[in-house]
Amino acid sequence: MKQYLIGIDIGTSGTKSVLFDTLGSVIASATAEYPLSQPHNGWAEQNPEDWWEAVQATLSIITQKATDGKIVGVGLSGQMHSLVLLDQNNEVIRPAILWCDQRTAEECREIEARIGRERLIEITANPALTGFTASKLLWVQKNEPENFARCAHILLAKDYIRFKLTGEYATEVSDASGMQLLDVPKRQWSEEICNALQIPMHLLAKVYESPDVTGYITKDAAEKTGLPTGIPVAGGGGDNAASAIGTGVCAEGDAFTTIGTSGVVFAPTNAPIVDPEGRVHTFCAAVPGTWHVMGVTQAAGLSLNWFRNQLASELSYGEIDSLCEKLPIGAEKLLYLPYLMGERTPILDPNARGVFLGLSAMHTKAHMARAVIEGVSYSLRDCLEILSEMRISLLRMTLCGGGAKSPLWRQMLSDVYGISVTILESNEGAALGAAILGGCAAGIYASVEKGCKICIRGGKQIKPNTDAHAEYDRFYGTYRTIYPQLKNVFAELKEI
Repeated sequence: MKQYLIGIDIGTSGTKSVLFDTLGSVIASATAEYPLSQPHNGWAEQNPEDWWEAVQATLSIITQKATDGKIVGVGLSGQMHSLVLLDQNNEVIRPAILWCDQRTAEECREIEARIGRERLIEITANPALTGFTASKLLWVQKNEPENFARCAHILLAKDYIRFKLTGEYATEVSDASGMQLLDVPKRQWSEEICNALQIPMHLLAKVYESPDVTGYITKDAAEKTGLPTGIPVAGGGGDNAASAIGTGVCAEGDAFTTIGTSGVVFAPTNAPIVDPEGRVHTFCAAVPGTWHVMGVTQAAGLSLNWFRNQLASELSYGEIDSLCEKLPIGAEKLLYLPYLMGERTPILDPNARGVFLGLSAMHTKAHMARAVIEGVSYSLRDCLEILSEMRISLLRMTLCGGGAKSPLWRQMLSDVYGISVTILESNEGAALGAAILGGCAAGIYASVEKGCKICIRGGKQIKPNTDAHAEYDRFYGTYRTIYPQLKNVFAELKEI
């Protein structure tokens, strides 16, 4: 009898569930979308029940395709940092505050004041950031004390789905790293941090390694999803940690760039290497005993999605690509800062906002679209430059995420970086990584690394154009001068 694995990725725009065979081939896939609410400028929230409904809908579709075999394991991936609060009856207390929410600048300053910036980085490997979960908890404590008082469990997005599937309150080290409550070098909750922030540790879920068994599918969940009762659910990983597994990036020297809603440049390390300025994140990786460093662009694919929805809804993404390909590098001297949701790497500024610079009457929608794609690519190069500055070895760069489907964007990133990039046969990324972790929990693979060797197959290599790299360099140099000149303007704008 054939054996199958399922990877579930709870993203920001939707949930994707994929049925794989044990060689990593896709058997069936289903996606369900849900809304994102922005009740105030810089805020971002979702209803966790929307995630669960999407999981039920997608699993109900793909589980029907396993008629000639048996599903033996499930792995979870999802958006990081997003805060879910449950009461003692396991009801959601308030909408989840998402990773891209920027309301907590004041709470970040408070965290660093209570703990000390150096000590905070020593324990959590990162400075206090608005995207992380700890500052969201402080915001709820301060602004919604009645909601915090009702809280019985603190979970992340994928871990809420784990609870709905297994009845267990659990997380794993990669996702927990982004809460800023974990001692990242020791891979366990930090009593010092929790005490300083007045967060009772009994509210936190048990922490596992990513390939560990964290629970089993309950009878109720089986009836709602079509999954077999009693099969194991792995710890899984935050979206980028799972994407690393799904692209075979699990050892030093490997790296990947993903263009999803956000954009990431990610590199595994054998020790917790920390940027003292906090411009990039250091988290536990999904391979036990390893870590990773990543730079984050808040609005990567989100920038192009925003542009299309607001200014070019009549065009498909393929049509946008075709129009952009006809334009020269630099979009006729039009530049774009992709700071729609503030920014992490390299500026750590929640006040930053998106900018078109150089607009003139000659520019068209196509120029603006190309400027958006180029601006996101420059922002990702900012991430790459910091990793290089930290002397992190980057021998192989893989591309993944929705943006990697674009031939224009693939070649552009290779040219902007000035290095070759690889596109894999499978573009399932986080879902495949989650499934491999699920296979480890089910005993299908002896280790994460062995699962990757079985499931990940090389694809096409794209080489940089030397002349194009030189031209992009000119515009990148100008791009890097824009934010410093606008930093104070962004801060003033926030106070108006």
